[in-house]
Amino acid sequence: MKKHHQINYVEFPAAQLSKTKAFFERVFGWSFIDYGDEYTAFSEQGLDGGFYAAPLFSQVEKGSALIVIYSDNLEATEQAVIAAGGVIVKPIFSFPGGRRFHFTEPSGNELAVWSE
Repeated sequence: MKKHHQINYVEFPAAQLSKTKAFFERVFGWSFIDYGDEYTAFSEQGLDGGFYAAPLFSQVEKGSALIVIYSDNLEATEQAVIAAGGVIVKPIFSFPGGRRFHFTEPSGNELAVWSE
């Protein structure tokens, strides 16, 4: 349900659009709707969004916002990320309220996964 002034969509660049899509399908079970060859959208993942074909990527060290995904089993999700071709850029660490790790997906976008 859309609410006035709430964030409801996020878009990421993806140099390897098909590999990025396959990665999120395999690791997180996301489904996509393609809009041509250069855009794919996901929904019902807490925040709707999409990936567009571009030779760019989002990384925290370059000032990008960090999208954080929740997991009931952090270690299992970390292993699934690795098995699907993701790269762990910050191994599991503790922070007030939980633990998390950061990874890049095949197009180089950095995201994080956390658990309580």
